[in-house]
Amino acid sequence: MYLYKATCDIPKPKTKAPDRAPDRAPGGAQTQGGAQARGGQGRPRRRAPAGGAPVMLWTRVRANGLVELKQMEEFLHCHALSLQETVRGQTGMAYRNLGKSGLRVSCLGLGTWVTFGGQITDEVAEQLMTIAYEGGVNLFDTAEVYAGGKAEIILGNIIKKKCWRRSSLVITTKLFWGGKAETERGLSRKHIIEGLKGSLQRLQLEYVDVVFANRPDSNTPMEEIVRAMTYVINQGMAMYWGTSRWTAMEIMEAYSVARQFNLIPPVCEQAEYHLFQREKVEVQLPELYHKIGVGAMTWSPLACGIISGKYENGIPETSRASMKSYQWLKEKIVSEDGRKQQAKLKELGHIAEKLGCTLPQLAVAWCLRNEGVSSVLLGTSNPQQLTENLGAIQFLPKMTSHVASDIDHILGNRPYGRKDFRS
Repeated sequence: MYLYKATCDIPKPKTKAPDRAPDRAPGGAQTQGGAQARGGQGRPRRRAPAGGAPVMLWTRVRANGLVELKQMEEFLHCHALSLQETVRGQTGMAYRNLGKSGLRVSCLGLGTWVTFGGQITDEVAEQLMTIAYEGGVNLFDTAEVYAGGKAEIILGNIIKKKCWRRSSLVITTKLFWGGKAETERGLSRKHIIEGLKGSLQRLQLEYVDVVFANRPDSNTPMEEIVRAMTYVINQGMAMYWGTSRWTAMEIMEAYSVARQFNLIPPVCEQAEYHLFQREKVEVQLPELYHKIGVGAMTWSPLACGIISGKYENGIPETSRASMKSYQWLKEKIVSEDGRKQQAKLKELGHIAEKLGCTLPQLAVAWCLRNEGVSSVLLGTSNPQQLTENLGAIQFLPKMTSHVASDIDHILGNRPYGRKDFRS
């Protein structure tokens, strides 16, 4: 629980003597004009204060979306502003809270895995970030391990060159593997602090918005991990922290440790989520969200390009699967399961045609239809792909329950949670 001290004196609510209970007639009827309560027991009526309706003291009621929007419009009107002038109004991008935190992130983000510092040039990377930023994307994700730190360097150089306001960006990075030395790996207090300092130097930033533990570390006590993450946040090196590739049990343990020692718990889990990988995001993470507020930031919506359709007739030379370090992806594509997936993708292509979108747009919109997903990270190697994928948000309203049911019928892999087995 976060406690704070008020910056001004808060007046105590005025209290008055309780009203005298009304006299009751035989049978429970009220003699002061009150209605008879259940079972013949009358209940005293609360008197309204002089001059109006009853006042609700120290009660905070969360307004619904429409009321909140109206209040926002009234606030902006007083300052000669309009919602149409905001990035959201100009680009049509949708924004969601990261878990149950107050951080607003674009529902589509740009990832840098494989591409920045590897598959694409620095010039192309700049084009991609420009297209994303101008399209309303505010979330950019990287990691210390991506291209040996080059991805962070390129990302930082572009941000500095573009002179984008830091307050308009949500930059996230991940820690676990920072070098070959034994102390440059893992989630020890030493590496979390030193690793994040190194990332900030490469990014040329004073802080990141979210720092992720890139994978669990069985060699480090959970309390040490949570204390280190709390430390870097308190030092202003990060705003929030999250997990990546952690199990639900590990995330729950981190939350329990944070609550036990009055530390800061994680707000988000990064997880793989696409048409062929559904169990964790659709069954495990929703329960964590409702219990402890941990959201989902998903990656690989096109399954490393498999869902894009580029591998339908083989392995293109310029594709990710043709790279030596991704031999595992090539083997996966040419396997029997890979061929079955390609057959299902052909059927899904017919649904995409009916909706008027491409197969990649269908796959991304399908991920976004899950309201538990705070943001979907896109990984593209050229401007055309990014523009196409960003266009998926236009087809989100078309992802009705009927369309989702047709997709489930083709895939045949819908996971079942606890509520599906309740009678």
